[in-house]
Amino acid sequence: MHIESTTVYGGPNVWAYFPVIRLTVDLGALEAWPTGRLGASFWAPLLEALPGLYEHRCSYGARGGFVRRLTEDDGTWLGHVLEHTAIELQNAAGYSVSFGRAREVRGREGVYHVVYEYAQRDVGLAAGQLALRLLQSLLPAALRPAEATGFDFATARDEFFALGRQQSLGPSTLALVRAATRRHIPWERLDGDHLIQLGHGSAQQRLHASITGRTSQIAADIAQDKSLANRLLGELGIPVPAQRRVYDADEAAAAAAAIGFPVVVKPLDGNQGRGVRPNVMSGDEARAAFADARAEGSGVVVEEQIAGFDHRLLVVGGRLVAAARRVPGHVVGDGQQTVEALVEAVNADPRRGAGHDAALTRLELDDEAERMLARRGYTRHSVPAAGECVYLRATANLSRGGTAVDVTDLVHADHRRMAERAAAIVGLDVAGVDFLVNDISRPLQDQRGGICEINAAPGLRMHLAPSEGTPRDVAGAVIDTLFPAGATGRIPTAAITGTNGKTTTAHMVAAIGEAANRRVGLTTTHGVFIGGHQVTEDDASGPQSARLVLRDPMVDWAVLETARGGILREGLAYRHCSVGAVLNVTNDHLGLDGVETAEEMARVKRIVVEVATDAAVLNADDPLCVGMVEHTPARTVFLVSLDETNPAVRQHLAKGGAAVVVAGGRSAHTYDGALEFRQGSAVRTRLVSTHDIPATHGGRVRFNVQNAAFAAAIALGVGADVQAVREGLRGFSASIDQTPGRMNMYEGLPFRVIMDYGHNPAAVSAMCEAASKLANGSRTICVISAPGDRRDDDIREVARAAAGHCGVYICRRDDSLRGRGPDDVPRLLRDGLLVAGVSDERILVIPDETSAMATGLSMARPGDLLLLFADDLARTWKQVTEYHPPSPPAGSTEPRPRTRVTRAVKAAAALALLAVRGV
Repeated sequence: MHIESTTVYGGPNVWAYFPVIRLTVDLGALEAWPTGRLGASFWAPLLEALPGLYEHRCSYGARGGFVRRLTEDDGTWLGHVLEHTAIELQNAAGYSVSFGRAREVRGREGVYHVVYEYAQRDVGLAAGQLALRLLQSLLPAALRPAEATGFDFATARDEFFALGRQQSLGPSTLALVRAATRRHIPWERLDGDHLIQLGHGSAQQRLHASITGRTSQIAADIAQDKSLANRLLGELGIPVPAQRRVYDADEAAAAAAAIGFPVVVKPLDGNQGRGVRPNVMSGDEARAAFADARAEGSGVVVEEQIAGFDHRLLVVGGRLVAAARRVPGHVVGDGQQTVEALVEAVNADPRRGAGHDAALTRLELDDEAERMLARRGYTRHSVPAAGECVYLRATANLSRGGTAVDVTDLVHADHRRMAERAAAIVGLDVAGVDFLVNDISRPLQDQRGGICEINAAPGLRMHLAPSEGTPRDVAGAVIDTLFPAGATGRIPTAAITGTNGKTTTAHMVAAIGEAANRRVGLTTTHGVFIGGHQVTEDDASGPQSARLVLRDPMVDWAVLETARGGILREGLAYRHCSVGAVLNVTNDHLGLDGVETAEEMARVKRIVVEVATDAAVLNADDPLCVGMVEHTPARTVFLVSLDETNPAVRQHLAKGGAAVVVAGGRSAHTYDGALEFRQGSAVRTRLVSTHDIPATHGGRVRFNVQNAAFAAAIALGVGADVQAVREGLRGFSASIDQTPGRMNMYEGLPFRVIMDYGHNPAAVSAMCEAASKLANGSRTICVISAPGDRRDDDIREVARAAAGHCGVYICRRDDSLRGRGPDDVPRLLRDGLLVAGVSDERILVIPDETSAMATGLSMARPGDLLLLFADDLARTWKQVTEYHPPSPPAGSTEPRPRTRVTRAVKAAAALALLAVRGV
């Protein structure tokens, strides 16, 4: 049993709408060894190692369901066991996941896709590897791999748990993320620590623990400087202790004497209570405390010690949202156990862990604890009396073992106003105000008290999970200040997929967005554009580019071309989109990535409408798209059709649905009507005449009429108004600058040239049909190709789609052979043309793209139309724009060849083919 490949899906995918990992696992000989045959010697130690497996419900839908499958006579296959083991390892490490699937790979006996949910990528991957090693180690000796012998699961498990702790979010950050999730606000971790993006584009906010993007750097600096904060608060009437900054040990002793003992000596800019020494009672103690404080900060202050309990008041957005009384780390004697034993008992509390990761922090018998014990005349071996409270810490910070008691409901109104005012004076949006007072329910007129510190980035866990009292949703309060009621942090996002038309449609939607004064983030197969400016030049139709756009704080609209490859390799980059559009589904890319039929491809592309919230846009002229209507939760479904009488559209409108159709006249060569928005039986709004859309060339280019209709529906779905739709489409042309490789026309030669990236039968057919209309009887020369990773029949079908439209065909291949021989693709294209009835004398085979394009240019005569299906767009366009046709001899009346290829060109093509073959 071994893992052949691993695929990590970061978002909605063909298996689930959330992140999952897919392991392709070959069981080998173990296909014949289900758990029923392996017996209790296999599954009993597995359950002992991971008792949480008893909770798995599996297909029985009840607790213990998986164990029932595991232990019944027939048992279950090891791929299924691997799935549950990987899930349970993550649960045991503190990551709550539950989803899994194990499915045999089609046509491969004993090979399974093992799919399981993950919460953190590295932990999820490690869980799969550890699960495999554990199962291998439990196999009978005859079946066990040599490397699995002697496997120490306990050690490996502890290492895995350590990885889980290392990769986990801290309690404050985790609570904030969960609060955002409850509000359906998307989030993303931007680093390996706690930097989080909430929301997308221009609606996003960022936070790092409880520091938000709105936290002022000046305010944080003031809070960090204990001396400055004390002075500013005191000058504005906030009760604060007397304080002096000191620069050496003797000065500390002198300041302490001047203020009056007891005093507190602490770092000028420390945190988490490190280096703080309260109850300093003498000059010598002040000198010693100075050294400790100086080691933890850039300076030292000596401060009046105010008698009273330590309270943390949390102010969020100018409002007190929680208060806790903090108690220094301590043990309570029982008259029998030593201090050391009492500490072990306290640390046995499952809420306590290392550092900040748990609700409470473990107590440590370190130097500070020994010093605190020595003050009472105790050591770690002393036995405190029953009920005696023995403090091991001088400060009450939770990060040093302290506990917290919620007192929110007891805070006197005076203290509430004081804390809120202190946060405003310093300028913090989220502030932890440390307030010393004996009774927080009584006003200061009745007692002494004051603010000893104000903190930026306050920890939230004491309020989220106090040791005593009511937990407070302080994380929700932080999120509410960042995102007002009703805000989700999302921007209008359109995901556009389909076999053909994605790039042009996406650019059209972007043009409409710009007409609506929105800054558009656009991903396409030729790059990423932000506000109309290209920022990357590679294929950007996958999830990584989508994430780039959604992270950009300048983006108001996200328009995302979404290719099937990215969906199959990584899933989508977002949990939901505003509008999902499927333009068409044809027989392209079949036989790749496990997708064998158009119906299966439709299932892949359908994901974008399955996660759409506001609108789904579907092609009413494509039955596979119409079938997706029942699979979307979107509030509105737009059907798009070139035929206003389409029965699917009529039925949809009768039910109150929405549509964009071409209404009005239509001749054999043009669509003479207008794009029209319709909803139900009452709403009919004329959008724009097809003749007014430059990309349609007067309505003659059918596919761009259709693309414009798609773009109009998508733009309406994301909230554009009718005027923006009109302006955007009227201003859009399929130029090389706007849509490279999408019907780019060059008219700087005696003949016209069209360059296009079409590479499947539907795209080639549509392009050739458009070229025929534009040629208007003139000769058309076509340079054609197909990707090498397509099936033989698919390549021949590309040629058959072009047949009948052109006078001469030049068959070539792409630079990337994709596993083919150097002339395989051109010869398959030639075969397809011949079968379609094209005579051999009208076909050239010139494998090299540059040579093929050069031949087409040299053959073209005034008035011809040269149609170039290009792979390297930049190189081909440069060939075209830099081409200089030879001047005909003076007085020449040589007739222009119509369909046959000249002998000279045939000879050149033969030489080119021999060169490719290395002859």
